[in-house]
Amino acid sequence: MMEIHSAEAGPVVWLTGCMHGDEIGGTVVIHEVFKKIKGRLLKGSVRAFPLMNPFGFETISRNISYSKEDLNRSFPGNKSGTLAERIADIIFSKILETDPTVVIDLHNDWKRSIPYSLTELSGLSDIDKTVLEYSKMTGLLQIEDTDKIHSSLTYNLMEKNIPALVLELGESYIINEQNIEIGINAIWNILTKLGMVSDEGHYYQFPLPERFSEHVLLYSCLPLSSTSGIVRFFKKPGEVVRKGQKIAKVCNAYGKQIEIICALSDGIIIGQTDTALAFPGSPVMAFGVLREA
Repeated sequence: MMEIHSAEAGPVVWLTGCMHGDEIGGTVVIHEVFKKIKGRLLKGSVRAFPLMNPFGFETISRNISYSKEDLNRSFPGNKSGTLAERIADIIFSKILETDPTVVIDLHNDWKRSIPYSLTELSGLSDIDKTVLEYSKMTGLLQIEDTDKIHSSLTYNLMEKNIPALVLELGESYIINEQNIEIGINAIWNILTKLGMVSDEGHYYQFPLPERFSEHVLLYSCLPLSSTSGIVRFFKKPGEVVRKGQKIAKVCNAYGKQIEIICALSDGIIIGQTDTALAFPGSPVMAFGVLREA
């Protein structure tokens, strides 16, 4: 655990990184935030678990290498449970005892993806409103997760009435310095808004089409491929798509086109699949889509 405290009481902000062992960008973001904040914290405290899954980290594996469990499917944890549940229990208990103002869980996404803020809303109006306010503070594209994962860290924190959100900061496996800087800036926005650091007038905003900068979009990985073959993309992450627009094609081993994949809704592409292979039922792109009117 890492922590830094001000002499003046104030908000408690938690940062968590490397839930999945191949997602190491968040660990580096935490390192850099702590370097930047040293001697500049006006009030409150910043606490962090920079490496929640050391077993996965050592083997560059998403899951805990010994037990093959996904740590982010193991919360709130269990002192007498599986290895993942025991680790989750330690993390969750430690966070709860500090009465946090907000918890920011740092992840990485597909290799070709743009950074975005991901919220897992609880259906409770007050806590959801607070989380959406923090999401907007990041200056990133705002996405609401449509798949409620009841065993994730953020979901269980929300169940305890603690604001929590995920920052998806680009590619896994390697350190992309541009995405590291974006993560630092997004967190610094929140620390500034909370009055924990001086407002230097440099509010970060990820460059987005105006139509999408003020909206909370819904996460979607539809449409799925219906055939097997080599996927070729017409559009890339960060680009806007219209309903019915061609976004990719699938070709067979001889180069013959066997499927055209079209967007199901207006939205913005947030990521592309890590593999050139498509197969029936596989996602090829992820989108933030506008809600139906």
